[in-house]
Amino acid sequence: MRRTDTCGDLRRSDAGRRVVLQGWVHRRRDHGGTVFIDLRDRYGITQCVFSPQVSEQAHQLATELRAEYVIEVEGPVTQRLPGKENPNLVTGEVEVQGEQLRIINASLPPPFPIAEDADVDERTRLTYRYLDLRRPRMAANLALRHRTMQLIRRFMDEHGFLEVETPILVKSTPEGARDYLVPSRVHPGEFYALPQSPQQLKQLLMVAGVDRYFQLARCFRDEDLRADRQPEFTQLDVEMSFIDQDDVLDLMETLFVELFRRLSDKRINSPFPRIPYAETMDRYGNDRPDLRFGLLIENVSEVLATTPLQMFRAAIETGGAVKAIRVPGAAGFTRREIDELTEIARGAGARGLAWAALQGEATRSSFARNLAPGELERLVERLGAERGDLLLLVADQSERASVALGAVRTALGRKLNLAAPDEICFCWVVDFPAFEWKEQEQRWDAVHHPFTAPRDEDLPLLDTDPGRVRAKQYDLVANGWELGGGSIRITNPAVQVKIFEIMGHTPEDVEARFGHLLRAFRYGAPPHGGIAIGLDRTMMLLTDADSIRDVIAFPKNQSAVDLMLGAPSPVDPEQLRELSLAVLVPEPEGAARR
Repeated sequence: MRRTDTCGDLRRSDAGRRVVLQGWVHRRRDHGGTVFIDLRDRYGITQCVFSPQVSEQAHQLATELRAEYVIEVEGPVTQRLPGKENPNLVTGEVEVQGEQLRIINASLPPPFPIAEDADVDERTRLTYRYLDLRRPRMAANLALRHRTMQLIRRFMDEHGFLEVETPILVKSTPEGARDYLVPSRVHPGEFYALPQSPQQLKQLLMVAGVDRYFQLARCFRDEDLRADRQPEFTQLDVEMSFIDQDDVLDLMETLFVELFRRLSDKRINSPFPRIPYAETMDRYGNDRPDLRFGLLIENVSEVLATTPLQMFRAAIETGGAVKAIRVPGAAGFTRREIDELTEIARGAGARGLAWAALQGEATRSSFARNLAPGELERLVERLGAERGDLLLLVADQSERASVALGAVRTALGRKLNLAAPDEICFCWVVDFPAFEWKEQEQRWDAVHHPFTAPRDEDLPLLDTDPGRVRAKQYDLVANGWELGGGSIRITNPAVQVKIFEIMGHTPEDVEARFGHLLRAFRYGAPPHGGIAIGLDRTMMLLTDADSIRDVIAFPKNQSAVDLMLGAPSPVDPEQLRELSLAVLVPEPEGAARR
């Protein structure tokens, strides 16, 4: 190639040197016979000047250039005239005098501006993703993702980890979401699955003596999508032998402190607080708390235990609770604003939202007139409220009340701009319940996955009360996002079989799905544990992206469609025949039966 420098290389010290640059026309300006071209590549932008006094031929050709043409410019580097420097460019003190110009490839007019981050419909952006990735913000996101992955690799190598690749074609086992299945041509009627995670494989690597494993692993889950989900994603997958929970948490905390301090200018907290699951559900209403603001949930049942107000008293007497949050300075909320919060609480499962606005000397309230004398004053004192505050209450089952107020708390954080945008607040959520009850299926299921070890002191409860068993599970949370999670694993085959029994698996099912893992545990399995951190969600935090799609080079849309490639798509019938497959397309809902 003839290129001698990139468009981000040149500085004042290069003045007088003859260079050849190649790239895209970022902007073109014609100033009274002199044409200025901002030439762009991945590394930066350099201004190139075409004057008829320097080269009539190059100048004439420069007048024909349009946005996104690919060109080659040759000429000397010169310093810009005093006062004409561009402080926004690292190359802003120099320019290239265009003596020769070659159009390598012309470009159609792009469907949206490339030179600036204009607001563009996402469907158009994803259809022309190769153009979207040229735009400054998306190009910066890709470069930052690269630096993040390289920093992770260096960190893990320095801490004694081996990067080991695991298979993409694996066995279908229950991991919590639907598998993507791949039919086998050589074994008709049988299927591989794409891995939801390398969970069992990394545990087998511990049995193999690898001791410290990591991988930037590609994972696949056929689940309903949202802003922080994709059918395929990347996770930092980690497993360690001869460790306990603190070892995993300490290592990951060290990594994330280094990661964010080196790659972001945001303020981060350290050390990360470790909050039990029961506490975060009680005080924040969810297991991914945003610690950047208060509005903590308080249990005020003792204040209202004898209240004549039936909706409060009934909840308490039936084993539930009355819970509340104090919103400082929000007594001026309109009835419409309060109604909007009420709908949020109902959407989270509550029957309603009681409120009291301590406005001036008066109190507006949906319930205060039905309280006994002195109860409102005691409630205000219990919550540490002041005039001008808004009190919001939910009476229900204890967890449901917390979840409803948690949804309200999150909405208030956004509405009132309570979370500092330049701050990242990490925490660990620990001591999750090991099991959750599936009402429709009438069985217990693992909250994390079936390989998570119960806390030692809770092992006797496996036989008597599985719902009270706590797991050696932990999640890394930041600013209300779950970045990832992990656990200490079961290595005792008898305990592992017991977990499968509680989940309703038959011995035959266990052998068919997990026999390989149980056999491995009988050959000297070391104590081990690990974690999986979502790289894409981490990149959302680093880049302030609103969607995971802005930090992935070629994402699917919210319907799991690749608009650029047109995937998924029908395949040739001959391919189906070779795979011994037939396609049954379900009738649309409401269609008449034939």
